[in-house]
Amino acid sequence: MSYMINEECINCGACEPECPNKAIYAGGEEYELNGEMHPALSEEFYYIVSEKCTECVGFHDEKQCVSVCPVDACVPDPNHVEAQGQLLDKAKALHPDKTF
Repeated sequence: MSYMINEECINCGACEPECPNKAIYAGGEEYELNGEMHPALSEEFYYIVSEKCTECVGFHDEKQCVSVCPVDACVPDPNHVEAQGQLLDKAKALHPDKTF
């Protein structure tokens, strides 16, 4: 499943540069997906675009946003449950030039 950032977020920004998929954006910031810009999913705090979140599969053994978040605001998103194989397929689609 992809991850999400809940209301515990203190907007420190520690998670954003750690995401290998560039799936994390600051509140109010538009996000890019498949070459198109989309409106922010949150105006108040950082957010994760589920279509881009692979739980760091193919990159790291642990979820980078979770490991750096000082307030445990990065949590599993129950609305976007995905199996390990699906996450790897998503990583391959997001990074066609990378070998997994």
